Amino acid sequence: MDLKIGNKKENLIKRRCFILGIGLLATDFLLLLNRPLLVAGEINRPYEFTRSDEQWRQILTPEQYRILRQEGTEAPFVNKYCDNKEKGKYYCAGCDQLLFSWRQKFDSQTGWPSFWQPMFSDSIGTRLDMKLGYPRTEVHCSRCGGHLGHVFNDGPAPTYLRYCINSAALNFKP
Repeated sequence: MDLKIGNKKENLIKRRCFILGIGLLATDFLLLLNRPLLVAGEINRPYEFTRSDEQWRQILTPEQYRILRQEGTEAPFVNKYCDNKEKGKYYCAGCDQLLFSWRQKFDSQTGWPSFWQPMFSDSIGTRLDMKLGYPRTEVHCSRCGGHLGHVFNDGPAPTYLRYCINSAALNFKP
């Protein structure tokens, strides 16, 4: 028995609406999984280490300036510290504040140095980043405000966080 519900044009429109609805639900679900972390604690205050734009340009390389002061991102897999396995500490390239230790570094296979936690909880700050059209959590130096990278909730135990940091924002000291 063949049941016919509505005409072909109506069925096509209903099918398209159904598929669009499923797509929107999937997008909402993915955004929920990648929701921003740690954003609520951000306080707008002056940074301890400040420079004029011209002074930043004088003390930073063009790549460091683009990353730290203009919130840029370096290319994956070809940056300085992605594969660094030396024991040592990572400092902010802008103000030399201690940020991360080799002990918290792990290979995330994303192409950037990744850490599961900072050296000290107050050495970094976070804020909401919507530049790509969806929410991410930007990580910056709490002393100078330099953009370091982003933090995601897909890292290893015990924190399950992945601080994905630009090498140009860091200085490594063995």
